[in-house]
Amino acid sequence: MIVIMKRHFSRKQKKNKEIARKRILFFFEQARKVFDFNPSLANRYVTLARKYAQRYKVRIPRELKRRFCKHCYKYLVPGVNCRVRTHDGKVVYTCFNCKKFMRFEY
Repeated sequence: MIVIMKRHFSRKQKKNKEIARKRILFFFEQARKVFDFNPSLANRYVTLARKYAQRYKVRIPRELKRRFCKHCYKYLVPGVNCRVRTHDGKVVYTCFNCKKFMRFEY
């Protein structure tokens, strides 16, 4: 006889997830502020935000997912290090660092 037990999240886990969400937002805000004079630091902030999301199993919000490259994980600023175009009902982001592109429906 196999007994399947449900996992219950403790308050501590919920609190950790909420803290992780706030830190992810904070890292992306800092990346936006710092990018003009130190792009490598902005890329580091994106890396840290992704690590928090993976460690605490938190999704990065949709609007923030479009701010970094899915292939090289660099912070993207349209017109500076990426190109944004529309094509066949999709928004196409082309990264100038890795020369790859991402498509998002709109």
